[in-house]
Amino acid sequence: MIDARDRQIIEALQGGLPLVPAPYAQVAEALGMDEGALLFQLAELKSRGVIRRIAAAPNHYKLGMTSNGMTVWDVDDDHITELGTHIGALPFVTHCYERPRALPDWPYNLFAMVHGADRNEVERKRAEISAILGDACRAKDILYSTRILKKTGLRLKAKG
Repeated sequence: MIDARDRQIIEALQGGLPLVPAPYAQVAEALGMDEGALLFQLAELKSRGVIRRIAAAPNHYKLGMTSNGMTVWDVDDDHITELGTHIGALPFVTHCYERPRALPDWPYNLFAMVHGADRNEVERKRAEISAILGDACRAKDILYSTRILKKTGLRLKAKG
């Protein structure tokens, strides 16, 4: 459950943070509260599971990264946590996660999104991941994006 103040905070942030030097201070001022109080309330919302995170959702195409590939890997279950953590920490991997396999058609359990200016750059980055995974990887593939999807976070319905 969220109260009226929680709702105000979520509604103020659901369109994104303002692009100013002190975005939380500006949002707090608009809500008539102190920046520290806003940050405390956001931490509370996170600890209660109402929000998971506040993160940037860049448009990779506008950043010149027009080749985007979800690399998929069949990694030995005994090593997936350690290797997934290592892959997720690579500077060119924007998100990395484990998912259950859907056998027999989908043997992959590790996913890592890679962006590049062209497919050659993405393939070089995929080769780097492959070298790290080594013998723990039994199969791999890459799914290239064909279009950018609209990215949005939490959205509350307007009351009324």
